[in-house]
Amino acid sequence: MPQALTDAAIRNAKPAAKPVRLFDGGGLYLEVAPSGGKWWRLKYRFGGKEKRISFGVYPEVSLKDAREKRDVARKLLGQGIDPGEERKATKATESGEGSFEAVAREWHGKFAAAEWSETHAKNILNRMEKNIFPWLGSRPVGEITPPEIIKVFRMVEARGHLETLHRTLANCGQVFRYAIATSRAILDPTYKMNEAFPKPIKRHFSAIIDPQGAAPLLRSIDEYHGTYVVKCALQLAPLFFLRPRELRLAEWSEFDLDRAEWVIPIGRMKRTRRDKEANPKEVHVVPLAKQAVEILRELFQFTGNGRLVFPGERGRDRAISDATLTNALRRMGYGKDEMHVHGFRAMARTMLRQNLGIAPEWIERQLSHAVDNPLGRAYDRTTFLPERRKMMQTWADYLDRIKAEKAEKVVPIRAAG
Repeated sequence: MPQALTDAAIRNAKPAAKPVRLFDGGGLYLEVAPSGGKWWRLKYRFGGKEKRISFGVYPEVSLKDAREKRDVARKLLGQGIDPGEERKATKATESGEGSFEAVAREWHGKFAAAEWSETHAKNILNRMEKNIFPWLGSRPVGEITPPEIIKVFRMVEARGHLETLHRTLANCGQVFRYAIATSRAILDPTYKMNEAFPKPIKRHFSAIIDPQGAAPLLRSIDEYHGTYVVKCALQLAPLFFLRPRELRLAEWSEFDLDRAEWVIPIGRMKRTRRDKEANPKEVHVVPLAKQAVEILRELFQFTGNGRLVFPGERGRDRAISDATLTNALRRMGYGKDEMHVHGFRAMARTMLRQNLGIAPEWIERQLSHAVDNPLGRAYDRTTFLPERRKMMQTWADYLDRIKAEKAEKVVPIRAAG
């Protein structure tokens, strides 16, 4: 435990070639810059990430003042509020009572903590900060007119970012409706404004969805000459057909190879924050075909002494990235319009249904998509599990079969039963 700072220690602190940090406790520290300036800073964690905020310069901000600011920030953290974002919202409010930015940050802070995933919340705020706040942030939220909004979004349209345009426009509409509900506006000037802009062309992840194309891809993966960890991840991707993030961040503690099961906690699945908090014990069970178990047992000899199944080369506590897997596909000769790492999901979904005649309910449940279940979500974790065990083995056997035959001779088979 570091000793608490004293005014004498602060006064006597000398600058060095690099910044010097003097810690006081609770994340508070004084940073002495090479120029001699002394800055109060607070280090804290929010949403699993380390963050910092500044409390000002010593001696203008005394040791006592800095500790009081620290205690206030810690109280906000205890309430589930990011003190850094709270400060931004306060500054925005001070710059203009009821400004669009102040209301938007208030709306964002309220729903980010309650409903959204960390990534979704970050994306919304990034879009606002880049496309809206510089032009409309200081305007009173109740005085913004449709022509003003049109002018701002024409700039986004001119950059060709139509998907960003429509997503940001929808977020602005949510802010205005929040302002109405909190008595700071009476109209939503974005109403039906999406009709003023062309809709983006929806593009799906590129995917190979026929056995003639899948066979050479699977053989290329087996012959991949990159790192062993990446090769195993690519071999397992078509056997699991999960989202790339769910695959990459797999942990050995989630696997029971003797039972041939991978149990993924809801915290690592694509769910809203509210779903994760409401169902903290929910899991997604992935039955493992014998081929998958064999690959995992061999991989365990290389990475089993760590937490991650697929650690990257930069450290055993950092998983491989989407880019790593995507680049591996590119080195094998598959362009971005041919195959994406996410495309293994489409491959499985299409070929299981069209080539193997598997029931769509089983496939959707394995893909971890929402399914109608009269028993409710409480029993969803066991839905179709025996059927999915059989499906996963049938699928793995089918992939082995098409790999072993020449692509032009592959003939679809039907699942028994």
